[in-house]
Amino acid sequence: MRTRSSDPPRLSSLCSIRAPHAVPSLWFLAGSRSGRPKGPMMSHTLHPLRRNRLQRSELAVPGSNTAFIEKAALSAADVVFLDLEDSVAPPEKEQARRNVVQALQDIDWRGLGKTVSVRINGLDTHYMYRDVVDVMEQAGDRLDTILVPKVGVPSDLYLVEALVAQIETARGFSTRVGTEALIETALGMANVEAIAAGGGRLEALHFGVADYAASNRARTVSIGGLNPHYPGDQWHFALSRMIVACRAYGLRPVDGPFGDFGDPAGFRDAARRAAALGADGKWAIHPSQVDLANEVFSPPAQEVDRARRIVDELRRAEAEGRGAASLDGKMIDAASERMARTVIETSDAIAAATSTAGAR
Repeated sequence: MRTRSSDPPRLSSLCSIRAPHAVPSLWFLAGSRSGRPKGPMMSHTLHPLRRNRLQRSELAVPGSNTAFIEKAALSAADVVFLDLEDSVAPPEKEQARRNVVQALQDIDWRGLGKTVSVRINGLDTHYMYRDVVDVMEQAGDRLDTILVPKVGVPSDLYLVEALVAQIETARGFSTRVGTEALIETALGMANVEAIAAGGGRLEALHFGVADYAASNRARTVSIGGLNPHYPGDQWHFALSRMIVACRAYGLRPVDGPFGDFGDPAGFRDAARRAAALGADGKWAIHPSQVDLANEVFSPPAQEVDRARRIVDELRRAEAEGRGAASLDGKMIDAASERMARTVIETSDAIAAATSTAGAR
């Protein structure tokens, strides 16, 4: 039955209209015991984070180089992705696939505190289906995520996820492999919101600056570097748009590579720009970039201390019936607490990962 535009919508009708993964977020239903909302619940629709993983640094390792794979497992990177795509020459594709399967079987990635991912070849190649089938059938229970390159439309992910789901069922795996999408083409960026909203296994989006530059015929001096003739950061819009899509739909946003691994200052600057926009982490295409990424995407001790003080001060204000307070001469309120809790959660995740590493 259709209602007149002047009729107020009923709550039952509103609750039935949801995007995938959405949950209702009415503050009077989801608030804390004090009545204060627990999070940024300002809309009837909320997409909670689908999967929380520490992803400050993501070390890319060619599947064709077994020595690099072993070193990556012992590195300080939060995530290692074993690459079957761009860093592997066509004649080496099949051997790289076998190497990756062996590495997943032989190395205790989870025991080492690592998230391990495999970047498969693109859907426009004949390597892709065999990448998914061989890796999943032989080592799918040892894998955390599959990184899908050059995702242009939501159905690209659907194809990969359908294969993954069938193999998991056929093999009787109790684990569930997630997917991550590389946004690195003009088409992918044009559809980034739709891609983020879909994908039942989708956990994160990555900004692939090199192929994105090629797709847009952008003039750049190096992968992830800035063109001196552009007045500012030429990647700002694209990265910001992807991050907004991630935050809107509960995904982790990750910045891609910085090609000049001999320029640590340039890498650090790029990472800081990504962090300022809200990215969780950045790729490292060389081991020397891992510590730089971990440094930039780890909140400083004084920032964590201030975040905890913000929460404590607001609890005191709340007990006195006040919604806002003052700390160090600056006003703080519920929005300040939401930002503070993000810092605290990141710090706690880093502490937990460090404890795991120390126990090895």
